[in-house]
Amino acid sequence: MNFDQIYFDLIDLNIGEILENEPLYKHTTFKVGGPARYFIYIKDIEGLKRGIQYCRDHSIKYMVIGNGSDLLFSDKEYQGVIFSLMKHLKKVSMNGLTIKAHAGVGMIYLAYEAAKVGLSGFEFMGGIPGTIGGGIYMNAGAYKYCISDVFVSALILNEKYEVITLNKEEMEFSYRHSILQDHKDWILLEATFTMSPRDPKDIMHVLDKRKEKRMASQPWNFASAGSVFRNPDDKPAWKYIDECGLRGYEIGGAQVSPKHSNFIVNNGYASAKDILELILLVEKTVFDQFKVELQKEVILVNWEK
Repeated sequence: MNFDQIYFDLIDLNIGEILENEPLYKHTTFKVGGPARYFIYIKDIEGLKRGIQYCRDHSIKYMVIGNGSDLLFSDKEYQGVIFSLMKHLKKVSMNGLTIKAHAGVGMIYLAYEAAKVGLSGFEFMGGIPGTIGGGIYMNAGAYKYCISDVFVSALILNEKYEVITLNKEEMEFSYRHSILQDHKDWILLEATFTMSPRDPKDIMHVLDKRKEKRMASQPWNFASAGSVFRNPDDKPAWKYIDECGLRGYEIGGAQVSPKHSNFIVNNGYASAKDILELILLVEKTVFDQFKVELQKEVILVNWEK
């Protein structure tokens, strides 16, 4: 693969700011990951279309990311193109009870912006570090609420480079699932939500109280991806992990958080390999002891041999 030619081709496509050999630890909440051969801050939707089409036409590996909050990249080089939505696909518009947000908008940011104008419905995501794109992909949630509760529709770039609209039913939401997980070539561009009116002070009070609770119960001051495992039907994942005696367990610089055992944290010097080994150890230990298969929320990227 002629990476020099790819670089010049990408420049000619005029799709955004191109960084070479960009460390992915700068772009994930785990703060790990090897370099991406090319990392591009996409400037607009048309640029994203051109970039993806170029990669597909030339059989170049690529990925579209937001804040990198549920991603565990390996330590090795990503020999392809990472398209980031984090600089330019971040527009928010509000009209009455309707909010439209680009995929690159942060969920915490949007929760507080909605609160300022008295729009209720996003309080649950005031502590979720991802973006709207990732939140809808995973149907992110907390406090018994999830993003599908306020979702109306989304603009999706499909495998034919068409921008299509999907409504709530067509998104096939379920626990930590949306149709996007079944169509890996689809990219969420923008989503529309319907909110409820409420006194801004009341909304802010809820956000502040939940922030206090998170700070008391979660390792907010360490690099992590939030909850590592989905909760089984019968009891939370952290209880299984606790009952296996794994709270505080370490491999290298990775640790099952002493504060919340469904969080694996980077103590400042973890490799991606450390984190993956600890995830796999937790899975195996819980299965050996309880015959329960924990399902990862974290997505593994670039681990192929």
